[in-house]
Amino acid sequence: MVAALRSPIRLHLSDRLTAPNTATPRVLSIGNFDGVHRGHQALLAAAQAQAQVLGVSHDVLTFEPHPREFFAQRGVGILSTSTQPAPYRIQTLRDRLEALQEAGADRVFLLRFNQALAAMSATAFVEQILVQQLNVKQIWIGDDFRFGARRQGDYSLLSHLGQHHGFTAHTLPTVTENGLRISSSAVRTALQIGNLSQAKSFLGHPIYYSGHVLHGQKLGRTLGFPTLNLRLSAAKVQGLHWQPALQGILVVRVLGLGEHPIYGVASLGCRPTVEEAGRYILEVHLFNWRGDAYGRCVKVECLHKLRDEEKYVDLPTLRQAITNDVTAAQAWLAQNAAQL
Repeated sequence: MVAALRSPIRLHLSDRLTAPNTATPRVLSIGNFDGVHRGHQALLAAAQAQAQVLGVSHDVLTFEPHPREFFAQRGVGILSTSTQPAPYRIQTLRDRLEALQEAGADRVFLLRFNQALAAMSATAFVEQILVQQLNVKQIWIGDDFRFGARRQGDYSLLSHLGQHHGFTAHTLPTVTENGLRISSSAVRTALQIGNLSQAKSFLGHPIYYSGHVLHGQKLGRTLGFPTLNLRLSAAKVQGLHWQPALQGILVVRVLGLGEHPIYGVASLGCRPTVEEAGRYILEVHLFNWRGDAYGRCVKVECLHKLRDEEKYVDLPTLRQAITNDVTAAQAWLAQNAAQL
């Protein structure tokens, strides 16, 4: 199945990856790339530069779902029978794919991580997918990337197999900041504790979510605080489906509704007071804006976390909490206006 994004990136999503032209050589970057943080960006920039020297495309191979999420849903660990928790996600799939394009991917191959792929040996992964289907000439991976059944494949194996199959393997030293390794795990931790300034530093930009504004239950309007609604996930499966690392009440900046950004306050979570479906929704109340945004694609940048999401006993209590959040968000924006 081939799906089109807003921009002219080509996305190939299939249980059996199919390259558009296996005779065309390519430079390939491989990884989960959750967050597309500054470490990822450095790797992708180096791969893109080499592709330009060689006169070939720079493509990216990534996976969905995240391997740890796949194993957690089945109650097993990647390396043992003990269950490892599914990782909280930094981005939606949509945002990851667009970030990969912005970071220099000519096309993205999205490979479904399923039981067949989980059972494939590292050597078979290289020979059947990277060589036979993608005709790689250079492969770029992070220094901690592992592949193949039981994570047996690494940079050393990739380099060895490249000698037999006509490609070279490359990696970069870890990117650090103030002695801290920039990684998806570090970004997740920063988001989970609400340190959005550190997450911004690791990512190179504020954490954001994009999508089309959907019709909701109009509860915000009933409470006196109309919202723009973006659905970030479907219902959870046994509590293990897509879960954002960042949750709670946030000060936000919205792009896509006019020439200038619009500020507001948002709730990112499962709406525990009014809904039990377990879907993650981003609800944004904008300050000083009126209009019809339904169907429009917006980008919501999260600037500051005010508090965690809570469940309230009734709607009047919820209304008062929102009133307090609006006041707190406006105060934060006033205090930080010079940095925005």
